Order: sequence, then structure tokens, then C-alpha cells
Amino acid sequence: MELLGIHHVAIIASDYVRPKRFYTETLGLPVIAEQYRATRRSYKLDLAVPGGPRIELFSFPEPPDRPSRPEATGLRHLAFAVRDVAATLHELAAKGVRTEELRVDEVTGKRMAFFFDPDDLPLELYEV
Repeated sequence: MELLGIHHVAIIASDYVRPKRFYTETLGLPVIAEQYRATRRSYKLDLAVPGGPRIELFSFPEPPDRPSRPEATGLRHLAFAVRDVAATLHELAAKGVRTEELRVDEVTGKRMAFFFDPDDLPLELYEV
């Protein structure tokens, strides 16, 4: 088996407008494709992430809430690599995004912090 990398991460949003605005305007991710799937009453938005992978943002009518956070079974969070966590946190806070305090990863010694999308999905900034 030869895995070549991560192609995409899929996120299901509680609605479509706020998360679309967050990922495209607040985070600045470019739109690759957008489509409405009438049979599923669902939007699908493909977003480019620097370095190659994509985020697929879905909307479905009345999706269930995430069971609990952050320690629910399943995908815990999505981490974005940044050059300066503190500066990025400042930018996000200035845009009204809820953030947590900067901290240091006790294993790697790298700076990191969490912030949250409109559905309170935990996202991480990791300094590289």
C-alpha cells in the first residue's frame, strides 16, 4: 500500500451561509467548486488548502449535533500549519473568531492554539 497524502477533510455544517463565509472570507480559503445537490437538499463546497489537501464543506437539512467535544470518538480536530501562531490568533480574534490561549505542545515544544468555526468545531493552529 502506498498512501500519497491527505486529499480532503469533510465538514458538515449546521447551515451553509455562515460556515461558507467563515472558511472563504475569514480564513481566506479559495473555492474550487460549489454545487447544490437537489436530491439531497445539500450544498457541497470544495475549498483549497495551501499545500494540496481540500476541505469539503457540506450542508444537510437538520444534521445532528456533535456528541460532545473535544473528546468524542471520531475525528477530534483539523490543524492548520502557520508560521506565527500568536499573530494568527490576533488576526482571528480581530475578526470576531472565538480563540483559546496560545500554548506549547508538551511533546514537540511547538506553539499551538485552538479556535472555533461557526458550529464550534475545534480547529488548531500549529506553528511550523
